Amino acid sequence: MQGNYRKNIRTGLAVRIVLKEDQRSGDLTEGIVRNILTNAPQHPHGIKVRLDTGEVGRVKEILDEEEEIEWPE
Repeated sequence: MQGNYRKNIRTGLAVRIVLKEDQRSGDLTEGIVRNILTNAPQHPHGIKVRLDTGEVGRVKEILDEEEEIEWPE
């Protein structure tokens, strides 16, 4: 599911975001949504969120409920 619509995103949801510094490379960061920062109902580049880790970026993918996040050790 795409992260362009605010209605699809809620706190506690597992997502993949692109950080500002990774926009050129397209590297994605996985995490859990702590806050939704975009107030608009949609954004062409993805809704901006803050993860539990404090990282801020735009949602590129919403992970399925059964899909597991690979946490770094």
